[in-house]
Amino acid sequence: MNQFQYVRPTKQKAAIDALAKDPNAKIIAGGTNLIDLMKRGVMTPLKLVDINKLPISKIEHEGNNLRIGALALNGAVAEDKLVLERQPLLAQALNAGASAQLRNMATVGGNMLQRTRCHYFYDTALPCNKREPGSGCGALEGFNRMHAIFGFSDKCIAVHPSDMSVALVALDATVLVSGPKGDRRIPFAEFHRLPGDTPQQDTNLGQGELVTAVEIPDAPFTKHVHYLKVRERASYAFALVSVAAALSIENNTIKDARLAMGGVAHKPWRLTEAEKTLIGKPATEESFRQAAEVAMRGAKAFKYNAYKLKLAPNSIVQALKTAAAVA
Repeated sequence: MNQFQYVRPTKQKAAIDALAKDPNAKIIAGGTNLIDLMKRGVMTPLKLVDINKLPISKIEHEGNNLRIGALALNGAVAEDKLVLERQPLLAQALNAGASAQLRNMATVGGNMLQRTRCHYFYDTALPCNKREPGSGCGALEGFNRMHAIFGFSDKCIAVHPSDMSVALVALDATVLVSGPKGDRRIPFAEFHRLPGDTPQQDTNLGQGELVTAVEIPDAPFTKHVHYLKVRERASYAFALVSVAAALSIENNTIKDARLAMGGVAHKPWRLTEAEKTLIGKPATEESFRQAAEVAMRGAKAFKYNAYKLKLAPNSIVQALKTAAAVA
């Protein structure tokens, strides 16, 4: 492992200053992703800024928002009473991610910022524009079974691995950020980036900016929700396809809907047009299939992931049926 400096600030400003002054510095909290990347030589930060002493781990309800600190542990959030009562879809998504041991170490902020699990990114002997800009994308003509069917570019077809983020984008969350220029709020749908010509940039965070919390607005999605994760084994596997579904139903009519997918794009993939088709429709399998058809517009597969063109819409239908309790 390469040598690096290690600092552990106790004040938020000190952490931001440390990040802002050194472009090679990286934040470490739970370390469940960063340490793996450092061991493999994928990332070689010259400085680690340990933020575990910062007071940003509370889970609380303020006004009409559930606020979750960036250092809140995934396992704790999934079991929190406020989360279970107000945002059960988030709890389901968190419980679908990784193993219990990792959930008890991983933080909310780190979960959002984790890097792709594309094997071309992880193997330093293979070309990867995300790891080494300009080297090429080995997955384009290589083994691309896990890769994107939406929003990709000729520079990168990797997918974002987070389950939690799929639920957060569906629930219209907002990311709270603090940096050298002050505080700002980023809609979750705009936090992560599509690859375009700069796949090495996963998010729209600026230099020295620190995620401090996530806010989720209150909404009538406490009963008819489901997070479906399709994977190759029952535990500790990343999604081939996942679906976050939330419905507000009155007299079997859908009054409001939220849909998002994971495992299909470089960022959590919100299905806004499919949501619109559901509103005002009866909560039936036919309505759900119509929404799934809309959701798949523009999807394109590669040599080894064509199965996702069938798996994805079927997963949308199943997630909506489960959420609505339709047999």
